[in-house]
Amino acid sequence: MFPTKPINTHLKTLQISVRMITFASVAEKINFPKEEEKILSYWKQIDAFNEAQRLAKGKKEYNFYDGPPFATGLPHYGHILAGTIKDVVTRYAYQTGHYVDRRFGWDCHGLPVEFEIDKANNITRRDQVLDMGISVYNEKCRSIVMKYSNEWRNVVERTGRWVDFDSDYKTMDKDFMESVWWSFKQLYDKNLVYKSFKVMPYSLACSTPLSNFEANLNYKNVVDPSVIVAFEYYDNEYFLIWTTTPWTLPSNMAIIANASFKYVKLANKKTNHIWIVAECRLDYLLTETRLTREDVEIIETLNGSQLGGLTYKPLFNFLHERSKTLLNSYKVLLDDMVTMDTGTGLVHAAPYYGEEDFRVCMDNGVIQKGVDLPWLIDANGYFLSDIPEIGSMYFKEADEIIKKKLKSMGQLITNKTISHSYPFCWRSDTPLMYRAVSCWFVKVEEFRSQLIESTMNSTWIPWYVRDKRFLNWLSEARDWCVSRNRFWGTPIPIWQSQDQEVMLCIGSISELENLGIGNPTVKDLHRHFIDDIEIPDPRGSDYPPLKRISEIFDCWYESGSMPYAKCHYPFQNIESFQKSFPADFIAEGLDQTRGWFYTLMILSTLLFKKPAFKNVIVNGLVLAEDGKKMSKRLKNYPDPVDIINKYGADTLRLYLTSSVVVKAETLKFSENGVKNVLKDVLLPWYHSYRFFVQQATNYETQYSPFVPNNSAAIDSDNLMDKWIYYLTQDLLENFHNELTQLKLYKVMPKLLNFLDNLTNWYIRLNRDRAKGCNGQADTLVTLQTMYYVLETFTKLMSPVVPFTSEMIYLNLKICNSTALQSVHFEMLPKACHKSDQQMLSAIEMMQEVVVLGRVVRERQRTPLKIPLSTLRIYKIDRSKLKLLDPLHQLIKDELNVLNIEYINDVSNIKFVTRPNFKALGERLKADMTKVCNKLKNLTHEEVNALENGLVLDIFGHKISHEDVLITCTFNFDSESDENYKGESGNGIGIALDFSITDELLNKAFVRYVSNGVQKLRKLMGLQHDDITETFLSGDKDICDKLTINKNAIETYLRRKVTILGGDVISANENCPKVMSEVVDTNYGMVNIQIKIQ
Repeated sequence: MFPTKPINTHLKTLQISVRMITFASVAEKINFPKEEEKILSYWKQIDAFNEAQRLAKGKKEYNFYDGPPFATGLPHYGHILAGTIKDVVTRYAYQTGHYVDRRFGWDCHGLPVEFEIDKANNITRRDQVLDMGISVYNEKCRSIVMKYSNEWRNVVERTGRWVDFDSDYKTMDKDFMESVWWSFKQLYDKNLVYKSFKVMPYSLACSTPLSNFEANLNYKNVVDPSVIVAFEYYDNEYFLIWTTTPWTLPSNMAIIANASFKYVKLANKKTNHIWIVAECRLDYLLTETRLTREDVEIIETLNGSQLGGLTYKPLFNFLHERSKTLLNSYKVLLDDMVTMDTGTGLVHAAPYYGEEDFRVCMDNGVIQKGVDLPWLIDANGYFLSDIPEIGSMYFKEADEIIKKKLKSMGQLITNKTISHSYPFCWRSDTPLMYRAVSCWFVKVEEFRSQLIESTMNSTWIPWYVRDKRFLNWLSEARDWCVSRNRFWGTPIPIWQSQDQEVMLCIGSISELENLGIGNPTVKDLHRHFIDDIEIPDPRGSDYPPLKRISEIFDCWYESGSMPYAKCHYPFQNIESFQKSFPADFIAEGLDQTRGWFYTLMILSTLLFKKPAFKNVIVNGLVLAEDGKKMSKRLKNYPDPVDIINKYGADTLRLYLTSSVVVKAETLKFSENGVKNVLKDVLLPWYHSYRFFVQQATNYETQYSPFVPNNSAAIDSDNLMDKWIYYLTQDLLENFHNELTQLKLYKVMPKLLNFLDNLTNWYIRLNRDRAKGCNGQADTLVTLQTMYYVLETFTKLMSPVVPFTSEMIYLNLKICNSTALQSVHFEMLPKACHKSDQQMLSAIEMMQEVVVLGRVVRERQRTPLKIPLSTLRIYKIDRSKLKLLDPLHQLIKDELNVLNIEYINDVSNIKFVTRPNFKALGERLKADMTKVCNKLKNLTHEEVNALENGLVLDIFGHKISHEDVLITCTFNFDSESDENYKGESGNGIGIALDFSITDELLNKAFVRYVSNGVQKLRKLMGLQHDDITETFLSGDKDICDKLTINKNAIETYLRRKVTILGGDVISANENCPKVMSEVVDTNYGMVNIQIKIQ
């Protein structure tokens, strides 16, 4: 059990001999990171996470899938952000009565792991791995898979996330890999798997093809050559083509034109050459070559169809020397892939290195299915060694040599550069090459409609990621290349005959053991354990046995298989999987729309005809403060661990979850932003909690033990008690409504706005009541209201800021006999009463009046110490101003005014309405423009209706007050009295009278003196109940003024003061129990002296 008194160092046990004190005292200053470390120790002491899971056993399950990260790198802000979102939602699910299985998982295979081994062992070519031996290489990979797992666990736990590391799943586990095999066999048996020779994005650094969606994961702006090259058609006549890849020119096999274009033969008067280009690209050509219309002459216009079949001379003979299959090469082919917006209207085709080139050449018989395509560049990106001049050269380095060669041949027409977007390998961060390779594919294109249907059966937060991004991607989804020519991964379980006539797909370990020659025992499914297992050819012993193909699975296939593979389905846990699929919730970053979200959706749709998840939160990307990608090399961001150690994990969590990044927008990470969250949120919350404990302790020393009463506020006669209570009910209702829909971006502003109302309005306006100024009964009601609100707010904040909420709860719970060991074991409270919207509106209006009044005072440079005579309030719906009647005294105190007037004449106020896009964005969609145009032109009557809580019907959409931002501009020139200065906003206007009278100056004098006394007491560190004497003095005029206003000063300070004639401060300066201060008032200098008894 948790001890009676919390052991946190910020709590200093207060020993009072007269009465027992309920709460441990709270230190003035706090070090949040240190307190978080103590909470971590406490959680460990009570085994908090496992205890929570035990308490939830038997409850309705809330199913959550945790996407597996690689442990070969350290966690960054993106991981912490996604982990925090997952933690908030799963904590909320638990605290609303669910059991949540929170198994962590690890991605163990694929390029990220192999790339680390290649770097460590200087491996740059595939044959180096084969020389080392696949078994040695794979075991090296296995040895680093969990390299940073301890660091991951430390960071994840330090950020306050509760997750099950002890029951984690790994994609390299035999059971996981077997389930992957099962899923692939299901696809294979449905005829959804095929092998094909296609042009695919290819990672030279990793020597393997990638899938099309992987190629879209990492685009960068690069500078490449931009050249126009002449292919000789006939004596002195040339086809001009434009390319950014000179290295592909030696592999050219065709030129492609568009049959629907007009082409021109263009005589260059300067060189006497004749060029053939598309007529629509003539201006582009002249610009690039710096020629004018006078420098050229069109001698013939041709239809594109006339170019089809024309032959030309190859630039180089390298391919001729290697292949006898080029009989149909070096012709002009026709296809509409050629567009009007780039180049010359003629495209050079190198089918080995271009997807469209490959298709067009295949369609036109330039290359034939089943016939080897000649190639000049090896799998590592180097030209073959026997090619003259560029042999053994890296393909990009050959650009310059090739351009020089073309120039010497007189066929390099222009030589420039271009900046454009180009795909890079997502793992090695090196440029991809598109090249023809033999790969295994899963059919996707013919299932686009089913994928879209599955996606529509899932909810995405925010909605537009699904509707405007993911669905667009699915509509163009390509067949998925699932094979990789690598070593460390789940082997593709296809065994085939030597003549490739027989193929067998294995779906389980037992099937392989039963079919394998000698019935081998399979203890591991990695390549070096199964590649040597052979299966008899079913055609008989006359045929060599079947051998496994060499490819392994794309690691994205494995992570996409995690819903069933993590529980070894269908070999085990059949019933539990069926209950937990699809997941209720997943969350990852925006980049996963073309990653994990995509592969999950493909496999679940093809295998189970349903989505893998019901709900997904998509977070945006976290960039460095300068807007660039975070880079370890550039060191353009602070280390996450340093931020946590400096400001605390709760501060970081709150910074991230209250930013735009939770609605899929980009966040530029700012340490100042983190610091501001600490200053503006956690510290005010902490000080409010501390103030309550201080005043509850004062109450107990004077009267009796503090006893909570959650109904105190609703039964109170004080309007502010009722307000904060109803505001709490409103928060509870909104909190559950929004978080049930996983709309964190709506929840967080409401929580933070509530905290502002609690600290800057309720507590500030009721400090004197809490200190006992209105007697015992009123003090108790005030403290009971504070307790209820603080406890409720602390519970609601617990999913987001688990440490601070636990710290506060452990002290607050002492007076609650039904409290649990941890706030995280508690079920979250729900609203007990319907909120009083009229009261909330009245206080909101009062707050607006006060804020506007402060703005006007600041503009006029008139401090609050100086009272003003009159405040005028304007509103289009004058009847609503009556709601302010009970709040007059609060407004007067806050703005230091003597009188309040409501002004009926609103002729000098212009009200402006505009749409609240944040509220409307999800609802209006296609009608956004016309609805918004109407909202900008609402009549006074329509504004009045909204102000009164009515709903407008605009083009079929229900529009309420929350959907419209109403502001008013005030024509101050129409004010008859020039002493009035005003401001307007949010549908209300105010004006303050700045004329000064002797009476006002007298009141100002009282405020100046009283504030000086209060500041000196604070400087001395005095508490409210410390016994002191206060002396005031000055020159004769000041003493007379002090004597006249003595009663007013004492009333303001709620303590006696003594007026001394003359300046006596110096006589006591050496007394250690005396401090003094000189205050400059509007009448002169006042000496203040406070003596501690």
